[in-house]
Amino acid sequence: MSIWVLRGLRDGVVTTRWPAKPDPYADAWRGPARVAGPAGHDSTDRQADVADLCPTGAITVSDGTVRVDQGRCILCGRCVAERPGVFAWSRGATGPGPAALTREQLVVPELPETDAAIQAARARLAMRTRALRRSVHVRHVDAGSDGSEEWEIQALLGPVYDIGRLGVFVTASPRHADVLLVTGVGAHGMTGPLRTTYEAMPDPRIVIAVGTDAVSGGLLADSETTTGGVGAAVPIDIWLAGSPPSPFGILNALLIAVGYLTPEGRRSR
Repeated sequence: MSIWVLRGLRDGVVTTRWPAKPDPYADAWRGPARVAGPAGHDSTDRQADVADLCPTGAITVSDGTVRVDQGRCILCGRCVAERPGVFAWSRGATGPGPAALTREQLVVPELPETDAAIQAARARLAMRTRALRRSVHVRHVDAGSDGSEEWEIQALLGPVYDIGRLGVFVTASPRHADVLLVTGVGAHGMTGPLRTTYEAMPDPRIVIAVGTDAVSGGLLADSETTTGGVGAAVPIDIWLAGSPPSPFGILNALLIAVGYLTPEGRRSR
């Protein structure tokens, strides 16, 4: 028997009411690592050790300030396990944190120049999405994924999330698509097909990089077989961290992309 059937029999409700109502599962979702405390009191060697904890180079230390690039975090947990006073897990799959309008926004603590870039990106996105209404069609392209993001996208079509209730539908043709979901590290062999798909979409077209692999290339960022994320092939409007991001996170990014939610998680219309 399906776990969702059992959940429905137990709770009496199968489909989430989010975003109309809060969902505890969305709020409890474990996201990429974040900085929980300072490392400035450590010696220079200890600060260097902090940066060496991450296999993807997501951690940097500059002038005693530790930062985590959540767009490179693969949620391995090594930094949280070895330095719990400095790092912790972020919580929640929705809201302003998980879905970023600029690549730099995924670096925490926030870089000084990020605010102005976010406001400019928000204004550009709002202008382009004015033409979109409640019926939004999505095309997905796998540009070298390990398959984990695809499972989360597939979950959106099931009874728990049921994106059709929000007017979001998956289409097979890019010519009918408003939003392009891209997963994978950006394999060189998929650069051409991905670009062709993007160019076949009508304006306004929105692109979401789904997951750490799509954002930065993840563990294969420096591989000669990849472009280190999909941003080298197509322009990105929403950067969604996570390895993989949860279905709530993907749905949150979709609703922000089409203007249904603000980046802070509020209803915009």
